[in-house]
Amino acid sequence: MTIQERAARVRLLLLDVDGVLTDGVVYVHGDGGESKGFHIKDGAAIVWAQHAGLKVGLLSARHSGSTMHRAAQLAIRIVRQGMASKRSAFDEILRETGLAESEVAYMGDDLLDLPVLARAGLSAAPADAAAEVRQAVHWVSAADGGRGAVRELIELVLRAQRRWDSVVAGYAER
Repeated sequence: MTIQERAARVRLLLLDVDGVLTDGVVYVHGDGGESKGFHIKDGAAIVWAQHAGLKVGLLSARHSGSTMHRAAQLAIRIVRQGMASKRSAFDEILRETGLAESEVAYMGDDLLDLPVLARAGLSAAPADAAAEVRQAVHWVSAADGGRGAVRELIELVLRAQRRWDSVVAGYAER
């Protein structure tokens, strides 16, 4: 099956957070609080995907207030954090959404993501993902994590579903 055929089936974009939506850097403040940066291009593309009818979810092994805040900003309702097993969280999300593995695109960047990447209908990684992850996935972005990799994945999916032109037209008409 081609990448475009896999992308055409996607109904849920499931994303790791640290190293995918961020560059993997966590800033620890003197008071113990943490912060991280999210690329605006990735956020815009998530909104486009949602407007096109796709569900978007976040799956992170770490719990982070910054992640919850960003999810709320982007109206992402499927959020799993701080779990021991991403595989179990993936199964739970499939049950809750009623979707098949083939209808899920998952982007991950490190070894912890391999079990979900192996099951997703379309598996993807940022350019700076671990070598083992880049070798295991269907598609690798030209962009690093936290630097537009998610936007590239969303554009790939929307193009395969023939929805990209309507995204572009929406801006051309403004």
